Amino acid sequence: MKQFVITINRQFASLGRTIAVGLAEKLGVPFYDRDVVEQTAKSMGLPISYISEKEEASGSVYFRRQYPLGMGVPSLLDEIYAVQQNIILDFAKKGSCIIVGRNAEHILRDAPNHMSVFVYAPYAARLANCTEELGLDEEEAKHLIHTVDRARELYRRRYAPEEKSDFDGRDIMLDSSRVGVDGAITILEAATRHMFADENE
Repeated sequence: MKQFVITINRQFASLGRTIAVGLAEKLGVPFYDRDVVEQTAKSMGLPISYISEKEEASGSVYFRRQYPLGMGVPSLLDEIYAVQQNIILDFAKKGSCIIVGRNAEHILRDAPNHMSVFVYAPYAARLANCTEELGLDEEEAKHLIHTVDRARELYRRRYAPEEKSDFDGRDIMLDSSRVGVDGAITILEAATRHMFADENE
């Protein structure tokens, strides 16, 4: 196959990360998720926990009140994003890989041989994944689904405002509740081999 990069964005508890890990194993390519945070922390000389904290806070009311747009102070979040953007671009240049989250689908929108995937599922299925797979109680699961989805939406609005929803500009959209993890991996593996087949093979 040609060198490629697959970006996978997902709704919380849709099992998108699990699908990404399985797909990377099937294709024999690196999988990047927390690696982006680790590289960002190393590059900026900051603790990993600090970068994670700022990422999570970016979608909160507290952060937006503390660092409102127009004051120039949100430069910290913008600096983290800029560093992560360069890291994601470097990962994509090194060789075929799969990158999860962190607006990678937007950052790599013009990259050659890029396939953008969005994994979603109905609310009831995601709630069941939280309680059955993650062992959360129902109220905690409901809170997490709402909070994480909202934070990801605000992050997208901030750095990819031209995308009106998570469904904009995606090559493939998968309802994990319908096809399951194994089915999603099979579908994406077939799509990858088809899209990036080397003419000489």
